[in-house]
Amino acid sequence: MLDTSARLLRLLTLLQVRPHWATADLADRLGVAPRTVRRDVGRLRQLGYPVHATPGVAGGYRLGSGARLPPLLLDDAEAVAVAVALRAAAGGTVAGIEEPCLSALTKLEQVLPTRLRHRVATVPAYTVTTPPGGPRADPDVLATLAAACRDSVRLRVDYRTHDGRADLRTVEPHRLVHTGRRWYLVAWDVDRADWRTFRVDRLRPRTPAGPRVPPREPPTDAATLVTRGVADALWRYRARVRVHAPATAVADRVPPTWPVIAGDGTSCVLDAGADDPRRLAVYLAALDAEVEVPADAPELAAELRALALRCHRAANQTSAANQTGAANRASAANQSGAGAAGQAGRRTGRSPSTGSPASGSIPSR
Repeated sequence: MLDTSARLLRLLTLLQVRPHWATADLADRLGVAPRTVRRDVGRLRQLGYPVHATPGVAGGYRLGSGARLPPLLLDDAEAVAVAVALRAAAGGTVAGIEEPCLSALTKLEQVLPTRLRHRVATVPAYTVTTPPGGPRADPDVLATLAAACRDSVRLRVDYRTHDGRADLRTVEPHRLVHTGRRWYLVAWDVDRADWRTFRVDRLRPRTPAGPRVPPREPPTDAATLVTRGVADALWRYRARVRVHAPATAVADRVPPTWPVIAGDGTSCVLDAGADDPRRLAVYLAALDAEVEVPADAPELAAELRALALRCHRAANQTSAANQTGAANRASAANQSGAGAAGQAGRRTGRSPSTGSPASGSIPSR
């Protein structure tokens, strides 16, 4: 049996990993009687941990939220994961959290076993991290927007557009999306009566929050809305084409800003973009798959035809050049052979064409 201190730590760990425990289950896990479990719960309460009891036949205990943070007991894999995540977050896309992340990481590394401390230290020692490009998101703004998404409340936000113009928007936040470089808010724009994506680093919520509203569901998932919004801002020309290849294969060949919509398994719809139709035609030709261009993109179809003609002419010119080169090489070989035969004939006194003694020559004896 564990001593009392070790048993209390074990009990605290069990209460953290499940929202509710039956008394009998806790007793079985700890290897003690239910009466001992009740005494240990009382000791945790005396130490300030809010352990709540649930009555009844299947009654038990659960750990509630308290005024202070209880010690978190992590296994080896969890400790390494937290350390790596803190290191990554310190140089991430959220401003102002570097110091808290490094402070928490220092505390964690101090109590790690030696075998784990070496594993955690190896990652930063052999990793080069480039600073995040562009402005970073404010953690307070992220927290406010996340709460608005959770509570389905309306917000008024000051937003700076891509051209630097200040604008006041009334939005109903739906989801936050992190693309790796930036944070975006997907929200229903009340004034424009449509779904919009907003860069969080350009946004400042006004307080207090507005009223609660019925939650809305966008026509597609939040990540797709952000991808399309970023692509619309990135490319000057866009076209939606059907590609006769599986969606997974196409997605591996195109930029992440080109949404791929799965089809019947043998084809998919590609929302592609480029600076102009000519460049897009080149990109689509590089897919090495049959492409159907819709009727509303005649300029793209024209560029694909022009590209096909240029490729056809290049292939024909290459073929003609190869034929001419082969003929020239054959002619040169014939001339070289004739010259060699002539020299041999002069040495032997025979005609290079007939093999008979050359005219005026003296036969050898």
